[in-house]
Amino acid sequence: MVLAAAAVAALLWANVAPGSYASLWETRLAIVLGGHELATDLRGWVNEGLMTLFFLVVGLEAKRELDLGELRERRRLAIPVLAALGGMAAAAGLYLAINAGGGGAGGWGVAVSTDTALALGALALVTRGRAIRLRVFLLTLVVIDDLVALLVIALGYSEDVSVLALAVAAGLFGALVALRWAGSWRAPAAVLVGVGIWLAMFESGVDAVIAGLAVGLITSAYPPGRDDLERSTELARSFREQPSPELAYSARASLTSALSPNERLQYRLHPWTSRVIVPLFALANAGIHLDRDLLSAAASSPVTLGIIAAYVVGKPLGITGAAWLATRPALGGARLTITWPALTGAAASAGMGFTVSLLVATLAFHGRMLEEAKAGVLATALISPVLAWLAFQVMTRLPAEMRARQLGATAETLVDLAEDVDPERDHVRGHVDAPVTLIEYGDFECPYCGHAAPIIANLLDHLGDDLRYVFRHLPLTDVHPNAQVAAEAAEAAAAQGAFWEMHDRLLADTSAVTPPDLLRHASDLGLDVDRFSEDLRRRRHAPRVAEDVQSADASGVSGTPTFFINGRRHQGVYDVDTLTRAVKAAARGGGRATVGPAAR
Repeated sequence: MVLAAAAVAALLWANVAPGSYASLWETRLAIVLGGHELATDLRGWVNEGLMTLFFLVVGLEAKRELDLGELRERRRLAIPVLAALGGMAAAAGLYLAINAGGGGAGGWGVAVSTDTALALGALALVTRGRAIRLRVFLLTLVVIDDLVALLVIALGYSEDVSVLALAVAAGLFGALVALRWAGSWRAPAAVLVGVGIWLAMFESGVDAVIAGLAVGLITSAYPPGRDDLERSTELARSFREQPSPELAYSARASLTSALSPNERLQYRLHPWTSRVIVPLFALANAGIHLDRDLLSAAASSPVTLGIIAAYVVGKPLGITGAAWLATRPALGGARLTITWPALTGAAASAGMGFTVSLLVATLAFHGRMLEEAKAGVLATALISPVLAWLAFQVMTRLPAEMRARQLGATAETLVDLAEDVDPERDHVRGHVDAPVTLIEYGDFECPYCGHAAPIIANLLDHLGDDLRYVFRHLPLTDVHPNAQVAAEAAEAAAAQGAFWEMHDRLLADTSAVTPPDLLRHASDLGLDVDRFSEDLRRRRHAPRVAEDVQSADASGVSGTPTFFINGRRHQGVYDVDTLTRAVKAAARGGGRATVGPAAR
């Protein structure tokens, strides 16, 4: 929405005060160091400088999906990759068919690249941000699209390419890859090398934003490890005991390094790229002085009509057709991760150009033809979101039986849970054959687990037989000294048939889990206190708790509470509305992702 507002503001500015709009963005800005000068206009600094950070975030998101998300099964890459290539080929072919033999034929590169920011933004608006699989599919598609489009610029629209500068950029990129094995000085060194790559690309004559995308795609993502978190706790505790500068820096560095570089960079950059940089790009590039002559010429211009047809017709058809071919069993194709109606909506969302299209237009055209090309590009940004909205409106009105068949035909959700539920061993609350399973790894001394308990109870009340809830132990003994004995106490109560009663009492007040509190709880529940006390003293149920901890480690769980819904890790907040939506989405998916690798 901010991006759209910036584009509208640019159009108004360019038509109300065209002189000031042009003079501002064409203002030359140079950085001079000795005899060397790094210079371009303000628009160039936005397009090739700030937008590098946007493409860095895009690369980071794609890399996270490759390492931790749907795309970690590499076979699933084939369909979005082929769909991206099919969409670009169809768009270019349709544009050339309309401009064959004309002066605009050389601008075919304007019509091939989907705008990443607009496509993802349009998808977020028309799906209200709930279609996670669809976003992953479109994100993968546009990343491939961006890479190919930047190659098109480098090979087809870069006149003075410096081979030496490209070689320097490639060498620095190799150094950046090697830095992953460096020590504590890796982060500042990586920043310097990354800046060096951008400078080399800028000097090479090839669009420098490719540096951001490339860096993002090699920045690894991984869940925080238990050993790293425990080391951070020890350092923080040492600082509390002896608050020295050395321990302060060590604790901070340890806390930071526990998270993957991918997550750290996304957290720092995403607000700036989405709310500042991309809207600034729209403000700098979307301003076209629209007059009667331009609109009249654009209405009959092969360049304008070719761009519109390429994006609105060629791109969606190419994406859909290539995806259909990629899923054919005769060709060894895999199943789609999204439904075909959803793919149609995603293909429509991909049918808009902006960032790279405007950049190629400035390289391919001049004068009136450039204005006509810009008019076509802006038209796609207006038409395609409307088509995407219509596609999703039609999808929501399909008969329930047809939608269920479509969902049933998609590829199974990848399972994050290492050990499937065993009703003979696990503590299960709710209908044992419910279509949706919610698993929590929890700690009885964790206040966040205490806050989550009434939310889980609310879910069970509202969803009834559609949900079963499983609690597994993950005592964080480095921060909660009584968590282990509380977990063993719950198992001691389970031995007397009172696990859930003890579970509820412990989470009702997570501060009352000391040994005297546990004996009081056992007495209040009417348990055999002598047996309960002897079980705790001899630690008879410690192996049972250790089994849960091992399954948590195997599933990459390091904090509490951590939830899994039908075997898939729940990311983000766990308020009742969010968890309810996630559980209902799993129910609509048919509950097909309930089996872990061990059970298979």
